[in-house]
Amino acid sequence: MIAATSTPAALAAKAGTAAIPIVFESGGDPLRLDLVASLSRPGGNVTGVTQLNAVVSPKRLELLHELLPAARVMALLVNPASPTLAEIETNGALSAASNLGLELHVLNASSERDIEEAFAKLGQLGAKGLVIGADAFFTSRTKLLAALAARYKVPAVYENRDFAAAGGLLSYGGMITDSYRLTGVYVGRVLKGEKPAELLVQQGTKSSCSSI
Repeated sequence: MIAATSTPAALAAKAGTAAIPIVFESGGDPLRLDLVASLSRPGGNVTGVTQLNAVVSPKRLELLHELLPAARVMALLVNPASPTLAEIETNGALSAASNLGLELHVLNASSERDIEEAFAKLGQLGAKGLVIGADAFFTSRTKLLAALAARYKVPAVYENRDFAAAGGLLSYGGMITDSYRLTGVYVGRVLKGEKPAELLVQQGTKSSCSSI
């Protein structure tokens, strides 16, 4: 079987086989990502656990707005190499920005150079805060993101507490340890003979909010 502990890995695994059982852990919506046909009846060879971190980008923007009530211009950083996740986060954040009366600039980054250029652009745009999209590419670079936020003196929020621990202002999202635990349970059940098609997609129920 295949255990895929990120959205890109899950998508690659599904594209690669329709026979080998796959258990995923993802921060995106499995339905919109076309990983499963239904949350309650996945069908096929794929099931897993979702944190739905991508769809809480509006909440991250709301938290940033609460901390910076006078700021009217914000930015969102997404990874265009994960187009489905980027679209989900962008649409959600733009809707939230409209409701909050904010101007939101969407910036793209799929390399470390792109990340640095995006931070450098914040001042030109007049953005007073930054929401960082939930993406495996960014998760592996939390220290870089926190360091750049400190260098450019921009309040920023990301999905996991490692960002806050590294010096970022705030983190809000599902607890990845809880999701991994649930994923491990499913891996064990599949290895014992249960079929992914019959295991409903679970949603991590524990969230975490951290600040420096």
